[in-house]
Amino acid sequence: MPYEQFPYGGTQGQGYPGQGYPGAAYPGGAYGQGWPGGAYVPNNGHGTAALVLGIIGLVLFASIVLGIVLGVLAIVFGALGRSRAASGEATNGGSALAGVILGVVAVVASVVMIFVYIATEDDDSGSDDDPGYATVSAPAVSPPALADISR
Repeated sequence: MPYEQFPYGGTQGQGYPGQGYPGAAYPGGAYGQGWPGGAYVPNNGHGTAALVLGIIGLVLFASIVLGIVLGVLAIVFGALGRSRAASGEATNGGSALAGVILGVVAVVASVVMIFVYIATEDDDSGSDDDPGYATVSAPAVSPPALADISR
């Protein structure tokens, strides 16, 4: 008996889920045992992290501290992602560059917010340019006489 037929049209050990097919494009075995033919898997983590941190840093730039911290992290991860893309280890050099740009914009916007905060801070120094709204008072109104209330 040369080959015994089994369900799914295969021979023993072939044709079942998780087992290889002869001449198939993917090697036999369960999922997660590698890419076909030892193909290269790009390492795009730094570029993606830079893009996400840049977006969040730009959204939160008004909080100043988060804008600066997330912006700097986006710049660092973006630079790492760009170097990986240049060496061929990653395929998302554009995302890494966008993360760097958004990180720089987040840091600059946060620094501008520092100056805006300082410029708009109320100092109560009473300088000449103070319009003196606090010293304006309403005209005095005398209370009604006690005799008028008793009627």
